[in-house]
Amino acid sequence: MNETIKIIKRRRSNRSFTGKQIKKDDLRLILSAAMSAPFAGDALCHFTVIQDKKMLDELNSEAKEAAKTLGIEAIAAMASDEKFHCFYNAPTLIITSTKKESVSPEMDASAATENMLIAAESLGLGACWIYFVLFLFHTPKGEKYLEKLKIPKGYKPYTSAALGYKTAPLQSAANRRNNRVTYI
Repeated sequence: MNETIKIIKRRRSNRSFTGKQIKKDDLRLILSAAMSAPFAGDALCHFTVIQDKKMLDELNSEAKEAAKTLGIEAIAAMASDEKFHCFYNAPTLIITSTKKESVSPEMDASAATENMLIAAESLGLGACWIYFVLFLFHTPKGEKYLEKLKIPKGYKPYTSAALGYKTAPLQSAANRRNNRVTYI
């Protein structure tokens, strides 16, 4: 099995990070991998890299408040837990935004985010796809945060990923379920 396939199969969501910030060279490689994703037509993603702890904590707090208003019991319970940090205290968060009128904005952002997750794993970093923060952008405060985070006009956040050093190696996951492919 080649190295790329090994990395893809080994990658798991990491939810336990050390406080150490990732290296700038590693961040550049991760962003380069994200920008190498396939995009529909002339779509472009914009990446907002947040490494300021104060801003990460503020976004966590605001996202939790937004999540409480959704009317989804399980999400509200998570948001009400004082110990829950939606970025799992990772030192870096990358929000991926795309033009709202793109052909497939969610798919473009998703392809870029998956490339980030695979690149992070290849560098020995932990990463976790984070949807929770996006709840904030569906509230009246969302516009304020689009400006505060310098997300370009006409762009909407679709995905995000928390990145950092793993506190411990992840355990191997159980084998994925079979019988999910039909050949014709």
